[in-house]
Amino acid sequence: MEAIRQTQKKYCSRALTAAIFAGFFFILIGHSPVGKGLILGTLFSVVNFIIMGETIPLKLNKSKGKTFLFSMGSILFRYLLLAVPLIMALKYEQYNLLAVVVGIFLVQIFILADNFLSMLSSARGKQVF
Repeated sequence: MEAIRQTQKKYCSRALTAAIFAGFFFILIGHSPVGKGLILGTLFSVVNFIIMGETIPLKLNKSKGKTFLFSMGSILFRYLLLAVPLIMALKYEQYNLLAVVVGIFLVQIFILADNFLSMLSSARGKQVF
């Protein structure tokens, strides 16, 4: 469980920090809806990632049927949660829809980037000169 929390802290803090800095940058240059949308999407992405990590242990040591139902309920709840910022972006002009979508995927982007950089560094370490 501690490994899950460390992973959550690592990626969520990086994504949220990047979103806040980028969001404030966009707000300062006059693109407020883009900045607000990026921050909004990232906040919901972080909450989604934390919920996902917290429900993993709840699926262990249960029957196959209960695990399936719990998993489907968890996925449905998380999809509904991620629909909230999308609906807000569609309904209110103060949020940019594309920025919200980017924010929703920001945690996943940081996970992929971290793994890609790890692969690059390990591949460089294996090169023989």
